Amino acid sequence: MHPIDWVIVVLYLAWMVWDGLRRSTRTNEVEGYFLAGRSLPWWAVGLSVMATQLSAITLVGTTGQAYATGFRFIQFYLGLPLAMIILSLTVVPFFHRAGVYTAYEYLEQRFDNRTRTLAAILFLLGRTFSLGVVLAAPSVVISSIVGWSIPTTVLVLAVPMVVYTAFGGVQAVAWTDVKQMVIIVFGVVAAVVVLYMGIPRDIGIGQMLSLAGATGRLQALDFRFDLRETYTFWNGLIGGLFLMLAYFGCDHSQVQRYLTAKSVDEARHSLLMSGFYKIPLQLLILTTGVLVFLFYLFQPPPMLFNRVHDGTVAASPRAGEYAALERDFQAAVAARRVAAEAGNRGAFLDRDREVMAIRSQAVTLVKAASGDAQYSDVNYVFPTFITTHMPIGLVGLMIAAMFAAAMSTAAGELSSLASVTIIDFYRRHLVTDAADAHYLRVSKLATIGWGLFACVIAMSASNQGSLIEVVNRYGSFFYGSLLGVFMLAMLTTRATARGAFWGLIAGMAVVLVVAFQTSIAFLWHNLIGAAVVCVVGLTISVLSPDRGRS
Repeated sequence: MHPIDWVIVVLYLAWMVWDGLRRSTRTNEVEGYFLAGRSLPWWAVGLSVMATQLSAITLVGTTGQAYATGFRFIQFYLGLPLAMIILSLTVVPFFHRAGVYTAYEYLEQRFDNRTRTLAAILFLLGRTFSLGVVLAAPSVVISSIVGWSIPTTVLVLAVPMVVYTAFGGVQAVAWTDVKQMVIIVFGVVAAVVVLYMGIPRDIGIGQMLSLAGATGRLQALDFRFDLRETYTFWNGLIGGLFLMLAYFGCDHSQVQRYLTAKSVDEARHSLLMSGFYKIPLQLLILTTGVLVFLFYLFQPPPMLFNRVHDGTVAASPRAGEYAALERDFQAAVAARRVAAEAGNRGAFLDRDREVMAIRSQAVTLVKAASGDAQYSDVNYVFPTFITTHMPIGLVGLMIAAMFAAAMSTAAGELSSLASVTIIDFYRRHLVTDAADAHYLRVSKLATIGWGLFACVIAMSASNQGSLIEVVNRYGSFFYGSLLGVFMLAMLTTRATARGAFWGLIAGMAVVLVVAFQTSIAFLWHNLIGAAVVCVVGLTISVLSPDRGRS
């Protein structure tokens, strides 16, 4: 990477830390540190919510996913707008009226402490693994650029983010999120322009759409009802609805955001802003991935984007076989380009299938030669384009955008992890009556501790397939069951504390069995978990004579 690009990245990191700390106020109070004194405007909260979702996983994983499969991933978000409307009418006023610091405090008000504690534990488990994946995504980018190890790149990313989160609190997180959203969107638009300019001028938009459509990459909706297929209309609308309800309604990394808003109405506006702007933004990112596919029809692509094992393969007994595949690949790519330029749809599809088949053989060979059974190529597609085809300066901007996306998500998750650790555990069970200064000191230590632990998780998360799927797969282990217990709390007065507690345990047990013993797609895990918690919880509540706490 050119020195100018490194200067841009370093200046960006320094600016984020400085400006995040500069804008923080009332961080000497627990409410100011964790909830910004409930004083943030709706637009800042809305941008912060969107920035928390728009992680580097989205930039790396979603573009790679779109390169491979096209627009199908958009179905994942079909339930989002409806979820935001439901939450705006239900959860937001509940939490604001309760005056809580964390979502799980409300469960003790409604049920008992053990239900609150179990829900908080599940949040900590799910969010920590998710945070590890969030840190892994930009580490993939940086390691592929400069040849650093994953541990080194994880630490380079995490240290400045931990600093401004630990010392600036949620205000530092929210206000840096606002600026980071601008950088991210500008960077993606710049990438789209470069991609479009890299396609030959004699290839019109109609021909581009025809080529992408021939491979199925423009097919956004799949109306099959198949529980085993991850991305279909029904899975996204129903399973995605329950995932979004759980994520934005029960995950404190999101709840904390709208608890910082000035009022219920402003919190509602922030959620609706995210709900109805997220899909167009996601379409822009998916379009970027499809454009990368079109770009590499006319520019020489690598046989594999992830070249981490090149040396190992070259030194293995299968080096000659790999070199032969490379020659076959280049010939197939050249033939595919000729067919694409001629607009010969049939010949193009034949050559494209040939290219994909050779690439698949190469992946199999690399796995066998390196012993890396989890080797993945999809997360390296967009980083490879950035570092090999974008102009000097824009490379630095895009890397800064990756940092921005990762830091905005990771900082928000760190802040929520520290908040739940201190409010739901430390202040509730260990030190129950100390001054704010004491809790703030411990909160900063908790932020640093969770950051270090997430770094350990990140160092093993970079080769688990498409990162955008990995993070949602992790979350779906927990989200549905958490949603179920909040449904019991808010939608019925008959649920007892005993029913809620055992229903939550039953929901987690069933989801884990379904996840590891069946082929049902992870989006449905959220609906299954919520349904089991509600059914088991209400059954126990009806059979139990105790209508209060147990």
